Amino acid sequence: MTQVRELRADAPVADRARLAPGRARLVETALTARRSRVTWGRRSPLLIAAVFVAVTAVVITATLLADGHRAGREGTPATAPGLDLKGMNARELLEFAARTVEKQPPLAEPRADQWIYTKETQEGAGADFELEKWLRYDGAELASYPRPGADDPGELETTELNLERLGDEYDDRSPREMYRFLATLPADGEGTLEALREENALVDDKSLTQEGNDYTEISVLLDAYVQPPKGLAGLYRALATMKGAELVDHLVEDEAGQYAVAVRFPEPGREGEKHADEWLLDPVTFEIVGERAIEDGEVVGGNAYVVKAVVNEAGRRP
Repeated sequence: MTQVRELRADAPVADRARLAPGRARLVETALTARRSRVTWGRRSPLLIAAVFVAVTAVVITATLLADGHRAGREGTPATAPGLDLKGMNARELLEFAARTVEKQPPLAEPRADQWIYTKETQEGAGADFELEKWLRYDGAELASYPRPGADDPGELETTELNLERLGDEYDDRSPREMYRFLATLPADGEGTLEALREENALVDDKSLTQEGNDYTEISVLLDAYVQPPKGLAGLYRALATMKGAELVDHLVEDEAGQYAVAVRFPEPGREGEKHADEWLLDPVTFEIVGERAIEDGEVVGGNAYVVKAVVNEAGRRP
């Protein structure tokens, strides 16, 4: 944490909308203190994490393949097949993406004792980082190396989390709980927004509009490790209702050196400061593969997944 503070000492403190997507990821590596409690919906607990910490890393997820298969991105094209990005707007692109992902077959849910392996690249303040870790699907344990990226990363370390046993005492949920909530979402945008507002898992930020709070909750759900196609389609169509979205009219190169479609959204409550999130979508599968932070039109940080997969034990790579 000291190194993180020194790395971004000149950065402004991030607001709630920027911090929310990274919340679930942070807790896996630093679940050592009690979190503030969240008011959950009355039907079933909405599986969203929200705690406000001054961290500037930007994180986002992509759909996983189950049964030990790999969701790599080698060889993504420099153009989006069958799409003219210059002739589309953000709403049209997100609808195209929703139709594409919902055509995928239902995702086989991992077993409770399987592990989600992720390898990603992050960039910020001129420094690049490569992160690698394993998280049990039921949220029971997290495994990682103490010195990721080093010639000698050290011995694999496993930390007990037991996210599903925390209940309402903590506001974190396991990948399994997140998946099962996403599976209940409708495929249409308005229905998804209605479901999110009914659950109201994130306490609304009174400084934001309803749309701003909607965007924050959608952002957190887009960070789920395993996303059923119908639920992801609903999130895209809900995103399409947000104001101020812009489609970048060409493919961009993400932190992993892969090409992606970029859709830009102004940060809720900070539109006048020219801060924006840029969601990165694979130009073939249209799954989310990264995110970038934008300030005054310039990229100031971001992340991209190199590989995501479900494996049978911690330490195993696909």
